[in-house]
Amino acid sequence: MPSQNNSPSASADLLGLDRLDLRILDALQSDGRMANLKLAETVGLSPTAALARVQRLTRDGYILGYEARLNPMKLGAGMLVFVEILLDRTTPNVFDEFKAAVQVRPEIMECHMVAGGFDYLIKTRSANMDDYRRFAGTVLWQLPGVRETRTYAVMEEVKNSAKLVLPGV
Repeated sequence: MPSQNNSPSASADLLGLDRLDLRILDALQSDGRMANLKLAETVGLSPTAALARVQRLTRDGYILGYEARLNPMKLGAGMLVFVEILLDRTTPNVFDEFKAAVQVRPEIMECHMVAGGFDYLIKTRSANMDDYRRFAGTVLWQLPGVRETRTYAVMEEVKNSAKLVLPGV
């Protein structure tokens, strides 16, 4: 039986990235506003080499973009809600109509098609339960094909991170 090489460098090679690429991605995940000079110092490259790698990682789709993380509590969106959506039919046209309708609703932060007892999981934020109830009645329950929803209001946000675990970092 052949041995499997599960070392961090083997994992990185499978991704088409080397150790420096992974260190750059990790540093930028922690601070997307890091100046190129600081990034170069952090990963041990010249500023020119660091910038070239960031440009390549962006061009190749490893870096999707940059955005500020806002404080929802200070901006009137302190109530986090997850909603299970069950569609009335699971046909391609119902899926397509539902996805198209979700795309244009800015209140819907995330929407994932899932396997299991329901079809989609939605993440949204509201100011409070009254605000969510209005959203549910005017938006959520009006989405194409929705047969049933289950709402889960978050009582405490224990961990909230978009940071990926990178091999060998």
